Amino acid sequence: MHSPRTLRELFGYGVLGLPLAALGLPLVVYLPAYYATLPALGTGLVGTMLIVARFFDVVSDPAIGWASDRFPTRFGRRRPWIAAGVPLLMVAAWFLFVPPDSAGWGYLLSWSVLAYLGWTLIYLPYTTLGAELSGDYDERSRVTAFREGFFALGTLVAIALPALIAGGQGGDAAGLAAVAVFLLIGLPLAAGIFLWLVPEPRHIRRQPPDWARGLRLLAGNAPFRRLLIAYLLNGAANGLPAALFMFFVLHVLGGDQIVAGAFLGVYFLSAIAGLPVWLWLGRGWSKHRLWCTSMLFVSAVFAFVPLLGEGDYLGYALICILGGSVLGIDQAIPASIQADVIDEDTAGGGDGRAGLYFGLWGMATKLAFALSLVAFPILEWSGFDASAESNSDGSLVVLALLYGVLPVAVKVGVVALMWRFPLGRERHAHLQASIESASSS
Repeated sequence: MHSPRTLRELFGYGVLGLPLAALGLPLVVYLPAYYATLPALGTGLVGTMLIVARFFDVVSDPAIGWASDRFPTRFGRRRPWIAAGVPLLMVAAWFLFVPPDSAGWGYLLSWSVLAYLGWTLIYLPYTTLGAELSGDYDERSRVTAFREGFFALGTLVAIALPALIAGGQGGDAAGLAAVAVFLLIGLPLAAGIFLWLVPEPRHIRRQPPDWARGLRLLAGNAPFRRLLIAYLLNGAANGLPAALFMFFVLHVLGGDQIVAGAFLGVYFLSAIAGLPVWLWLGRGWSKHRLWCTSMLFVSAVFAFVPLLGEGDYLGYALICILGGSVLGIDQAIPASIQADVIDEDTAGGGDGRAGLYFGLWGMATKLAFALSLVAFPILEWSGFDASAESNSDGSLVVLALLYGVLPVAVKVGVVALMWRFPLGRERHAHLQASIESASSS
């Protein structure tokens, strides 16, 4: 039996997600759109540099995951990496969010690479530890739900700061600087609370497999392979509207920074409110069916995006409310399934290589975002100009298709892949019994 985590522990675990989310949203939504307007850069060049930075970042995920599995310290396996990543991320985020007007491709690339590295040092061990806090099928969803709830709160902070600054005539640059200041204060504070309140579970170490056997276990983990592909595709489907959100609001709906902030606020408030509702609706379901249902729901909602035009604020707000209501499920449930998939490896003798697995999933996340950034060169090819007051009808149609149609098609494919996922409640209970038997012997 697995004892549920206390609210104190769940709060300590979840709170670190708040400043990480405050950084994450601007990196995806605000930053590319802002850098695209700088004199030495453009939409296509910004997209290319961010893709290159992401490919640098891809290499670090499995390396850090493997190292956090294999080099335990008296402070734990995951926590030292988080502590090391905090100062690096603080410095890199400051320079990335407060660039000089003369910033070019080298500036954007170098500070993006360092910011991504700092993020990985924190986020990968953080999510890995979340999977290790419980082995219970439903408790794992509770842990990830707390994390995603704080992520939604942090995202609201990231939305409110630029919107408030813009409303005070501070502009995009001042809004990004405000987010950077919040990160400088909030990240070390949240990390300190996390390190104080969250105990790292003791790792019962068995004889680790050699590389050859370890790779065979990894390659033979059929649920892992299927989930990894689904995770990559769904990440790309989510990354497209995230990366193109500002362009869509500004150039299709005809809004401004304040309007964009209001829409994001509605979207993430709906995510906070919708997470417990969807968890309640899906109680007793297998996780993959709940995830698939949420993807079908948001696909049906987003299918109406291409019908929107200038001034269609009410229709878009309704899409934000309904689509945002399943965001928490779309983030929390796959992460909970990831932890279950690792049990296949552990039961087969893999020595609980959660860090390596989460490193590979982190790599998939970065590749997914890199794939979504291909939209920037495509937009430039269509004639779209982020700094122009108006764009051609053809380029705006391309923008709407990339923002609202392509993600729906990809998500429907993910549902087809995951609907008959082989790891449900009964299979997981069998795996946990096998792991507990091996640990006690």
